[in-house]
Amino acid sequence: MFIYKLNVMNRVLFLLLFIPAIPEALFAQSPLQYVDPLIGTAPATTVFASKHSELGSEIKGQTYPAVGRPFAMTQWTPETQLTEGKCISPYYYNDKIITGFRGTHWMNGSCTQDYGTFTLMPFSGNKADAIKISPTSKYSHSNETASPAYYSVLLDDFGIRAELTGSVRSGMMRFTFSGKEHSDVFIRINSDRKEGEIWIDKKNNLIVGYNPVHRIYQGWGQPAGFSGYFVIQFNKPFTSVVPDSSSQDLMVDFGKEKTVLVKIGTSFTSIAAARNNLNTEITGWKFDELRKTSEKVWNETLNKIQVTGGTKDDRVKFYTGLYHCYQLPRIVSDIDGSYPGFAQDTAVHKAVGFEYYDDFSMWDTYRSLHPLMTILEPKRTLDMVKSLIAKAEQGGWMPIFPCWNSYTAEMIGDHVSTMISDAYMKRIKDFDTETAYRYMRQNAFEQPSAEEYKDGKGRRALTSYMKYGYIPLEDSVWEAFHRREQVSRTLEYAFDDYALAQFAKSIGKIDDYNVLMKRSQNYRNVFDVKTGYVRGRYIDGSWIAPFDPTKNADYICEGTPFQYTWYVPQDIPGLIDLMGGKLAFLKRLNAFFEGGHYWHGNEPDHQASYLFALAGDASKTQEWVRRIIDEEYGTGPGGLSGNEDAGQMSAWLVCSMMGFYPVCPAKGEYVLSSPSFDEIKIQSNSKAKPFVIKAVGYTPGSPYVRSMQLNHAPFTGCTLQHAQIVEGGELIMNMSGK
Repeated sequence: MFIYKLNVMNRVLFLLLFIPAIPEALFAQSPLQYVDPLIGTAPATTVFASKHSELGSEIKGQTYPAVGRPFAMTQWTPETQLTEGKCISPYYYNDKIITGFRGTHWMNGSCTQDYGTFTLMPFSGNKADAIKISPTSKYSHSNETASPAYYSVLLDDFGIRAELTGSVRSGMMRFTFSGKEHSDVFIRINSDRKEGEIWIDKKNNLIVGYNPVHRIYQGWGQPAGFSGYFVIQFNKPFTSVVPDSSSQDLMVDFGKEKTVLVKIGTSFTSIAAARNNLNTEITGWKFDELRKTSEKVWNETLNKIQVTGGTKDDRVKFYTGLYHCYQLPRIVSDIDGSYPGFAQDTAVHKAVGFEYYDDFSMWDTYRSLHPLMTILEPKRTLDMVKSLIAKAEQGGWMPIFPCWNSYTAEMIGDHVSTMISDAYMKRIKDFDTETAYRYMRQNAFEQPSAEEYKDGKGRRALTSYMKYGYIPLEDSVWEAFHRREQVSRTLEYAFDDYALAQFAKSIGKIDDYNVLMKRSQNYRNVFDVKTGYVRGRYIDGSWIAPFDPTKNADYICEGTPFQYTWYVPQDIPGLIDLMGGKLAFLKRLNAFFEGGHYWHGNEPDHQASYLFALAGDASKTQEWVRRIIDEEYGTGPGGLSGNEDAGQMSAWLVCSMMGFYPVCPAKGEYVLSSPSFDEIKIQSNSKAKPFVIKAVGYTPGSPYVRSMQLNHAPFTGCTLQHAQIVEGGELIMNMSGK
């Protein structure tokens, strides 16, 4: 009691002397406040998007305001599009009508398709019309709140407030009605094939159902061997249900209740598992408590990187980007470890000691998302590696782009092997390396049977690649979603061979290492030294003509020869020599950027701005990286310069705003640029000390690094080793405007 009689100074002294030290965690930032899930939900408004993007979905970020937990099995979102169709995100900012609230498995920022989903839509009014036509409502963004842990919107046509929050495999909704009319909820299975079914358990206020999943790309339309299952429980009894038997959609009535709460459990194995997931993750009806728990989880996750300084817009871009990095791949295993077998294996498997993941958009994410996760989430990275090995064991081949728990043969390259190699080279080794290598090697050296190949297994055009040292234009690669693209495939296989070679060497497979390292030079076979660009080539060795390196070509994947010429991450010195030395290389690279040929909204040249530093002009890397951050990322709904692509666009931003980027995964190093904040603290794991980057003299107009000190010693390199980051330390960058 006597403390209140002390003067202000004495009070402070008393607190310092007698009250136990306040835990450091209480001073931690709350980065959740800077996350805007609406970024990327509208067509891009960035500088180069309209110039380079193709018509249709590519100009859109294709994100959605996902509510739940990091890497959640099911996420909860407002829905403005009724379909599960390809390239249709469940939510677009410019749509004027809400069609419901979906439990979604949409691959964030993609041009794929949703699957196994269902939707709830609260409404009041004419029940007869609702059962014939799904109820919808106008809404205003001024009455909309979006965060990773919570979403809220007012449905103008009904005067209903809808709120969402969620956990990993379950979610909760709260609908606040006017109470003047009947309070109803419409429930719909989002199957474009009109499959699936809903059952009613009126006694327990339960609705249960399933929505079968179908394959996409290779095997398009075939059953994927599993479904999205759901259990929906209400806190109030049904007054009536229409229809009163199983169907694909139905409507439940709650009289004139003002507030109706909904708990939903999901699973990919069974209704019983969905119920168990729900009962384990959400034990009561405390919506606000679940929201606070989710907010706590997100703050802890985002606080793995703490930034100081910069503008508010910088922090919004950075933490929204980090949020987007935690969407995919998704956890597919139930709370007890059960998950559906891979590749039409109808058995239910059990993940013991790890969580099973799926939906790897690997052509995109091996570049910087997965390398970023080796820093921030080594345990999750290990679980992802174990998941990929399990897929190989169940399907017979290491997958390349595994989605919908199936082989797809979507995109090009063999980057699952690269991701696993990268993890292994970064000391994430607690997995069955012999089994992993056996399947990775099989992809790189063996041709699958005709039926296996048609099903999406194995490298596309491997026979040509091994026979000629490149994929000639005569091989059109018909058994793939992306056909032709022979030059890009050659370049990407050469890099994958390099990455796999590092793994082979580390586990003593020296003969394979030597062969793979030789193959990693195959990029030279599609590089035309006369023009200085990669170029389509025939079996007889002749080059395609006419040739314009600035135009899109069918032998290049989603880009131009100019953009793909820089794709030799494993051997930049070799590429420099092919171009005639550093001066010629830098001249060509400057022309690439100054001439407006760089396209950030797609991935193939994401590493290009960092090549200046590797050729001896670090200042140009610092200049262009900062410019890309400023011009190709924004804070509004149109603030992404193209498809988010499962986190790759945002991972580039997060890495680059910290001041480094993994140009060559599996090499264990990062190329330096310059940071966008006064200080960045990276916490790799709870046991290690943080790695701190300090930008002394940082201002928006000072992107250049004048000098550096690493752990108090002068540092002049342009690369940082992975071990230096995860073991902790301090990098000081002295910034300048020149």
